[in-house]
Amino acid sequence: MESILALENWFTLMMLILLQAVLGFDNLLYISIESGRVAPAKQQLVRRAGIGLAILFRLVLMFVVLGLINRFALPMFNIAWNGVFEGAFTFHALVSILGGAFIMWTATKEIMHLLAVDHVENIDAPRATKSVGSAIALIVFMNLIFSFDSLLSAIALTHVVWVIAAAIIISGIMMIALADQVSVFLKKNRMFEVIGLFILFIVGVLLVSEGGHLAHMELFNHKVEAMSKASFYFVIFVMVIVSVVQTRYRNKLEKLRSAEHGEAAPAQ
Repeated sequence: MESILALENWFTLMMLILLQAVLGFDNLLYISIESGRVAPAKQQLVRRAGIGLAILFRLVLMFVVLGLINRFALPMFNIAWNGVFEGAFTFHALVSILGGAFIMWTATKEIMHLLAVDHVENIDAPRATKSVGSAIALIVFMNLIFSFDSLLSAIALTHVVWVIAAAIIISGIMMIALADQVSVFLKKNRMFEVIGLFILFIVGVLLVSEGGHLAHMELFNHKVEAMSKASFYFVIFVMVIVSVVQTRYRNKLEKLRSAEHGEAAPAQ
């Protein structure tokens, strides 16, 4: 009872909810992309079921991490190829590297799909669709990868179980509430879908570099350094600003060209 009434725990809960909200943005992007591969009538079901199951697995993961947090810091295996490749891989490092690589592959595949479309009107044409079960499974799996770092950050702030569990549940409810809106927005604004895919790719780079840093990885005697969060957010900020400015400039040029053609028409 004292734990629930403690002001410190409520302050920590607010901090964790904010942390989950910030770190959950890239998760929403992935959910929107993955749910778009199933039949339109089942996309909302996939998003809600995927996030709902992910919340349950996050709670299970929380207890696992709390019980085995010290073991996650111990190397599972080492690779020592002197002068070429070296590393001591922990569970955390493997999750970051493999999860980041998968996200990069997914983002690259979707970008290539956009480039392969001959006509904009065909961008939503049926392609190799996934079953509902496989889409939900991937959403749950990637949700756990995205949440691993945030869960470790939460445990670093507090070991009070109800605070971490409440933050997970509340952030999950927020994701369910926003998932449909994000998907609709991306469909109506293709420019932001492209930005979202590149942001996902950078998220993959961030995770891979972080995993390499955790594993003390060296390539040709050069240490792999983790991409800083400040650099990550700065790159995203620049990408969004450049896209907005470019779109406004393009629209302005189109208006000027339309006006010029309109004035030239009577002379003919």
